[in-house]
Amino acid sequence: MPTIGIDLGTTNSCMAVFRNGRAEIIANDLGNRVTPSYVSFTGNERLVGEAAKEEATEYFKNTLYQIKRLIGRTYDDPSVQADMKLWGFTVINDDNKPKISVVHDHKRNVFRPEQISAMVLEKMKIAAEAFLGETVTDAVITVPAYFNHAQRKATRDAGLIAGLNVIGMINEPTAAAVAYGLDRQSDSERNVLIFDLGGGTFDVTIVKIKGRKFDVKATGGDTHLGGEDFDNILVKYFVSEFKQQRGEDISENKRALNRLRVACEAAKRKLSSSTNAKVQVDALQGGHDFRSSISQAKFENLNHSFFERVLDTVKNTLSDSGLKKENIDDVVLVGGSTRIPKIQAMLEKYFDNMKLKRTINPDEAVACGAAVYASSLGFVKDPALEEFALEDVIPLSIGIKSHGGKMSFAIPRNTKIPTKVRKTRSTVADNQERMGIKIYEGERALIKDNHFLDEFTISGIPPAPRTKGEVEVLLEINACGILHVEAIEKITGNSSEITIARDKGRLSENEIKRMVQEAEKFRERDQELKQRCNARNALENYAYTVKEGVDQKNLTRQQRESIMSKVTEILQWLDINKTEPPEMSELEEKKRELEEISQ
Repeated sequence: MPTIGIDLGTTNSCMAVFRNGRAEIIANDLGNRVTPSYVSFTGNERLVGEAAKEEATEYFKNTLYQIKRLIGRTYDDPSVQADMKLWGFTVINDDNKPKISVVHDHKRNVFRPEQISAMVLEKMKIAAEAFLGETVTDAVITVPAYFNHAQRKATRDAGLIAGLNVIGMINEPTAAAVAYGLDRQSDSERNVLIFDLGGGTFDVTIVKIKGRKFDVKATGGDTHLGGEDFDNILVKYFVSEFKQQRGEDISENKRALNRLRVACEAAKRKLSSSTNAKVQVDALQGGHDFRSSISQAKFENLNHSFFERVLDTVKNTLSDSGLKKENIDDVVLVGGSTRIPKIQAMLEKYFDNMKLKRTINPDEAVACGAAVYASSLGFVKDPALEEFALEDVIPLSIGIKSHGGKMSFAIPRNTKIPTKVRKTRSTVADNQERMGIKIYEGERALIKDNHFLDEFTISGIPPAPRTKGEVEVLLEINACGILHVEAIEKITGNSSEITIARDKGRLSENEIKRMVQEAEKFRERDQELKQRCNARNALENYAYTVKEGVDQKNLTRQQRESIMSKVTEILQWLDINKTEPPEMSELEEKKRELEEISQ
């Protein structure tokens, strides 16, 4: 059974399999090597991928995209609040969890971000099975290097809902490093900086590569920085320009914003190869057409602060790695947004005119690396990966709440995994018999500014003056990034432990089970709809065949008129029902009527 690697992207997704000694991209059902991360609900139909993206302007309220920017986040997250203003669909607040509200099958449905991502993953799974000719269940899914525990857990949940057994997760730039390293295998040691700027996230990872051994030195990034932000800046700029031209504000017009976004995305792409791009939208609002243009220089000026953040991240990651820029042998570009000329120019200048490596496809590299890692974890290992070894790091520090709400750092960020650390905690009151252990991740000095993971309590501490009672806390992270924490009272040996494989407020086992069942219902409904569409097309083809064959048969005028009358009736009936295919029983009955009269 093959194991695949999936790059679940903000804008586009890609998948690959490692076989016969190389990574091979798996094309989707349309033959395309990348699939838009879009889901659209049109009437009673659910569309995923290219078909969904095509509906973005017409069914803007029910076409969902950039869901990766919601997954694992809270509703009150400032980035969620900012993005909501520019999205055509509706995000609602459910106990501070963002959920998406759409109208489907003539009723309102509410979905969690994990469910929408699962629909994209399921689309990929089905395409992989068609491509490989066998069932696919095991997969490795990539995540941005700076995704926190909640975002990683939510991504894993999406895989489970899609019917995938997620055997591992790999940081996106690390996956790209694997793809680059195996493609240009060398026995000499090289320090490689992977610069991964995609549609919604940005990562920098520094890897020491020697042969088929990959040693991650440091990783950094921003989970809310990418091409979508550059689009947003353009949208805001042209909203202001339209207001100046026509005196009308379209910032609350979701349909107009969506249509303008499509035009801005196209302009951004053109500016990667041209110094000027037009932005034109017919009847944008109030019957007014919008005609404008933007220069490459203006685009760079509008996004200046974003570009500066990008370079700051590179400098910080270099500092964390203990290397200087002179120690970097290769800078490898990954992600569609690295096509922006200004980004390339900034990097080349910073690295003293080093020639940037663009030798791997920026849209496919991450999926290829994930496929390599998936093969190394799978039951059937490719002989080409016998010497493959990967040492990754944790992206965020792990700590324990200490007295006064401070963060006591236990495992610093960029620590290699697997790892094990012991910390001693002392009592803070006389005769204290219980101690709560609260675990956080983040880099801030106070726990209130970091991300809460989980908590547990150890009891049975022998009475003693404050600070004299001691508990040893063991924190262990395995190769998959799962954190296990155990607390042991030194005198009695009493212990308590917890495995932080899930997050407070994330999906429970029952919720996942329910969503898997809902996904199965969607699959069944999609299959039924496909059968009805096929039956409708078959009936229409049959009606035209009968119509064309009337003149070739030896029929009376009355017989000919009777047949043509029935053909016209059925074609008109099909035309009336073209938006929603009729039920199978109705289609079968119409075909039977036509068969009887034509025979």
